[in-house]
Amino acid sequence: MRLSHFHLSTTRETPADAEIVSHQLMLRTGMIRKLAAGIYTWSPLGLRVLRRVEAIVREEMNRAGAIEMLMPSIQPRELWEETGRWEKFGGQLLKIRDRKDADYCYGPTHEEVITDFARNELQSYKQLPINFYQIQMKFRDEIRPRFGVMRSREFLMKDAYSFHLAPECLEREYWNMHAAYTRIFTRLGLKFRAVKADSGAIGGDASQEFHVLADSGEDAIAFSDGSDYAANLEAAEALMPTTPRPAPSEALRDVETPTQKTCEEVAALMGIPLQRTVKSLALVGEEGFTLVLLRGDHEANEVKLAKVPGLADYRMATEDEIREHLGSEPGFLGPVNPQKPVTVIADRTVTGMADFVVGANKPGYHIAGVNFGRDLPEPAHIADIRNVVAGDPSPDGQGTIDIARGIEVGHVFQLGQKYAQALDCTVLDENGKSQVAFMGCYGIGVTRIVAAAIEQNHDEAGIIWPEPMAPWKVAVCVINPKKDEGVTQAAEALYRELVDAGLDPVLDDRGLRPGPMFADIELIGIPHRVVVSERGIAAGTFEYRARRGSESEALDHAALLQRLGVA
Repeated sequence: MRLSHFHLSTTRETPADAEIVSHQLMLRTGMIRKLAAGIYTWSPLGLRVLRRVEAIVREEMNRAGAIEMLMPSIQPRELWEETGRWEKFGGQLLKIRDRKDADYCYGPTHEEVITDFARNELQSYKQLPINFYQIQMKFRDEIRPRFGVMRSREFLMKDAYSFHLAPECLEREYWNMHAAYTRIFTRLGLKFRAVKADSGAIGGDASQEFHVLADSGEDAIAFSDGSDYAANLEAAEALMPTTPRPAPSEALRDVETPTQKTCEEVAALMGIPLQRTVKSLALVGEEGFTLVLLRGDHEANEVKLAKVPGLADYRMATEDEIREHLGSEPGFLGPVNPQKPVTVIADRTVTGMADFVVGANKPGYHIAGVNFGRDLPEPAHIADIRNVVAGDPSPDGQGTIDIARGIEVGHVFQLGQKYAQALDCTVLDENGKSQVAFMGCYGIGVTRIVAAAIEQNHDEAGIIWPEPMAPWKVAVCVINPKKDEGVTQAAEALYRELVDAGLDPVLDDRGLRPGPMFADIELIGIPHRVVVSERGIAAGTFEYRARRGSESEALDHAALLQRLGVA
């Protein structure tokens, strides 16, 4: 490829509306251009990178035994009603209507479509197991699309779906896909981690996410410093205390806290550690008014809370409901002497506390020296309902928890029979008996990988692509202000040699001065730069610099080819 024949449009200015590095650099390099909120045109440069990622994903999916197909992006309402997701999926589902007033949606995912395909195509156990995949645009109507293609509304995704007669077979394919994903992200040259995850809206029995590690990641990942345990905060388990609860040593007493409503403010007023306070969250669930107790320095985990029996569709209590049950206003709530009987759910950590501080259920006061068994009943309901924090013991018993940031780029699920049951997807087993199929689901965000790679690989000059993702591996830069034919011929000869060697080089023959030329090559992140100049030809050398290197080197022809891996 010759840059004089290519569309390359770069800018030195950082766009004002781009918040994160990947969005900034994708706009500055001209990889993407915004068409509408969360919808982007991929330029020829951007598409080259996107296709690199797509090719590796396709190769590894094929290697793992999956079969590629292509499903419609527009899906009929009737399918989504069979699974109950037409309404349940929420506002992210973009609904459209055709000229006959029939309802459709622009597919955000394809569980319904693939299950409909399977129930019509698969009849016998002899056709199983089987895994279908596609690489296709999806659309989710994000309420606030941001961060460029990191959280866009339209995105390219690889989604795969497997069908099985038994859960044991599903589990084998689940780990087969896990291994394929590990190969994909390793080949792409990314630092990543597979973490235990919550299945969320997709549903299912088991799932893991694959995260590219980056300081700018939206997701917090909990991992052990003594093992390979890793999970996102939604799924990371906080264990029960292992030490016995201390015996009470303080008398129960009211503490005046006229304006102090938060645990932090109360602890500061009393001069005690925040860990000696307990916060009370007032919720309303299936069993009515509920008080949730958490240590003052801990945060509630909404996903874990929703899994507690009776809280599946919980909401925050209103001020009127709080006054009715506790006789107080928010900021002074606690489990001691409520006005009406309430359900109390204590986090595991709280059950090991003694002499703690809670709200007094009267404005301007808290209670200190509170102890279970003496001042209020032992918690009848104990659950893991908080986010883990750094220093917590690892759930696998090896080491302690640390927290890192990650960008989710892949997810594997064991769906079980959720969708097959809803859509009556059955096959005949060896005995001729009809059996509901077991399903797996395996997704990779292809466009998101591009942004995540930039978040992980950049410097002040621009992108630093891992070689497998780079639009070109080598840039041959021509410096020829005197229009010397010998310089042009030498650059052309090297370029053709690298093409023949399969390196997919680009020839920068735009005639730019060295400064702007090198700035562009660094900005778009080409891993290797080779300069052909009159001075170099006279010395019998080429000027070489790796994108990750700090200095240029003068290499002869043989040394250059060796450095570029041509031998």
